Amino acid sequence: METNFDLKDILKVLPHRYPFLLVDKIIKLVPDETIVALKNVTINEPFFQGHFPDMPIMPGVLILEAMAQAGGILFLQSRSEQKKNSLLFFIGLDKVRFRKPVVPGDQLLLNVKCLRLRSKVVKMFGVATVNEKRVAEAELMASFGDKI
Repeated sequence: METNFDLKDILKVLPHRYPFLLVDKIIKLVPDETIVALKNVTINEPFFQGHFPDMPIMPGVLILEAMAQAGGILFLQSRSEQKKNSLLFFIGLDKVRFRKPVVPGDQLLLNVKCLRLRSKVVKMFGVATVNEKRVAEAELMASFGDKI
């Protein structure tokens, strides 16, 4: 299904808030299957102050976190109403590859697809691209957890 999930809708699904919310818009979401999300990378991001001041590059771990947040939206939107308000915890990464740096001004397109879905755990494959060029990829795993 094509969707226009804007920032207000994202904030209803994810518990993350600025400066750690790394998904700006959902372009496409097919429950239990795939999601396409967008992250606009700007020089105003707080991590650019130290990574690196003379050559700003988005940290790879934050690209992975953006993929995980997109995957979290996919997984939570695929669950029953009762589970949609649960917390989802990132529990594993495999086959991580970084291909190109992500810099201010880039639009990071996050494509995440479900590989395996169980009642409490999901395994996904994410690809991040900029201008149709792959910048990162990874297998991601997440699980429902109890609120602390």
